Amino acid sequence: MNKFKYYFFLLITTVSLFSCSKDEAATLSPPREFAVQYATDLADIEEYLKTYYIEDTNPDVVTKILKIPTGGNQPSIWSYLNSSTFPKLQSREVLRNGVTYKLYYVVLREGTGASPSSTDGVLTAYRGEYLSRTKVAEVNTLGATFFEESSNPQTFFNLTSTIAGWGQSFPQFKTGTYRSNPDGTVSYSDFGAGVLFIPSGLAYFASGQNGIPPYAPLIFSIKLYEINRIDSDNDGIADYLEDLNGDGYMTNYSNTTTYPTPPVDAIRYADDTDKDGIPNFQDVDDDGDGVSTRTEITVNGKLIPFADIPSCDGNTTNPSRIKRHLVKCN
Repeated sequence: MNKFKYYFFLLITTVSLFSCSKDEAATLSPPREFAVQYATDLADIEEYLKTYYIEDTNPDVVTKILKIPTGGNQPSIWSYLNSSTFPKLQSREVLRNGVTYKLYYVVLREGTGASPSSTDGVLTAYRGEYLSRTKVAEVNTLGATFFEESSNPQTFFNLTSTIAGWGQSFPQFKTGTYRSNPDGTVSYSDFGAGVLFIPSGLAYFASGQNGIPPYAPLIFSIKLYEINRIDSDNDGIADYLEDLNGDGYMTNYSNTTTYPTPPVDAIRYADDTDKDGIPNFQDVDDDGDGVSTRTEITVNGKLIPFADIPSCDGNTTNPSRIKRHLVKCN
């Protein structure tokens, strides 16, 4: 086995992001209401977007964000809002904790490969900062403080084990290509790159983490190198193939702590074939017929990889088109 293959296989192990692990975060009863804190976070994030600029928007370099000096004419991050060309500042709504959050993100480059689902593993370089205010000469100043960086990632981070803001952002980016070098390292190109602006309710909220203070919105500059497809319920079907509406996001709304007010049924059951409240990617019996999905993935009684399932007439079947992941031939 050559060095490249050895290196690549080492990356297959999926782990949770050290600074974003739910398991390591302290569990506290937050004294602030989620909605009240979100209003503060949103105001701070939007102020930051309007008063700071990206020094070099080349997605292949380290992304540096600086404050626009007095009298400066640098284009603010806000100036990229809904741009038709890159960089693009975009946003999406995220329901969590009874609050509909606006999650802003800058796309410096979309990428040329595949997008992860919200439950996949990602190999990504990143730099993390948190927003806070300091008083200097009686002036309350908003700024960002560095807390962690990974420029040469060696492991995949499972998006279900990181902060919610990561899982809600990465499906908006794609991977690129890579090649092995004579020294055994790997070089990446054309990967998706951008900046995420995450309210504290989609991060650590009241608990803080590893030097990050409570109630701090986070900023991550990211570069998406590769994806590790996950099969959460071990039913033989990768999660992304159980994303029935193909939007890249799968959510278990039965968690009433995180989702005290579930969305309308069209959203709640978008990826739930039998509408039992458990989305297909976590449901070992997707169609609720009492027979496990893994057992049903057979052709003439033989269990085969889902991606290789043919139709009964011998033609190739697109797995994403099989509504119930069920193929039986006489």
